[in-house]
Amino acid sequence: MAAILSVEHVTRTFGGLVALDHVSLAVEKGEIAGLIGPNGAGKTTAFNVITRLYKPDSGSVVFDGQDILHKRAHKVVGLGIARTFQNVVLFPTMTVLENVLVGTHSRRRVFSERAATKDAFESLEYLGLAEYAPRPAAGLPFGTLKRIELARALVSRPRLLLLDEPAGGLNHEEVGELGSLIQRIKADYELTILLVEHHVNLVMSISDRVHVLNFGQKIAEGTPAEVRADPAVIEAYLGTADAAA
Repeated sequence: MAAILSVEHVTRTFGGLVALDHVSLAVEKGEIAGLIGPNGAGKTTAFNVITRLYKPDSGSVVFDGQDILHKRAHKVVGLGIARTFQNVVLFPTMTVLENVLVGTHSRRRVFSERAATKDAFESLEYLGLAEYAPRPAAGLPFGTLKRIELARALVSRPRLLLLDEPAGGLNHEEVGELGSLIQRIKADYELTILLVEHHVNLVMSISDRVHVLNFGQKIAEGTPAEVRADPAVIEAYLGTADAAA
């Protein structure tokens, strides 16, 4: 398979502090790729570079053969990259349906309000959210808001979906259901998915390949089994025996 996304030697600093240090990773078309690491490892920073919310100091990001670092954020969505956020980003006074409609704006083929509304409602139905369509987003449970954000991403008809901690705020049973949902979304929408998540068991159970960051550097990549057994990954999450003593 060919890589649909290629991040090469990306460095990103904030006020002299290194958030990403020459990070390289590739995501193959049609796979679920996990991106894990301890807090502050640079996972969300990587997402923000890919989606052009941040400009890297050096390196390249290529999506489906196109260098996208010169693209504006809204143009990246139009190319076929959609994302969710670690902290939910919705318009609280707008209805749920109106929030999802925002995701249709990047699609040139949606040429009428009726067509856009139909697609947005179908996206809500797919995720079991149709009953919330006329309600304002404000005041809804956090897990529901996460799904609304996912519906907004899906209605843009992406080819690459970036999920930033979609299991945040979910209980153990809900996390298991989310794993099944992500796999179903991949199949039904024919997507490639890059998943950032602190629920390591979720990532390991559904990912084809896993990349691991620590302090802004990639320390491992491979199949879930390979990554689980990697000493550098074990140390990053658990610390050394001397540190734990």
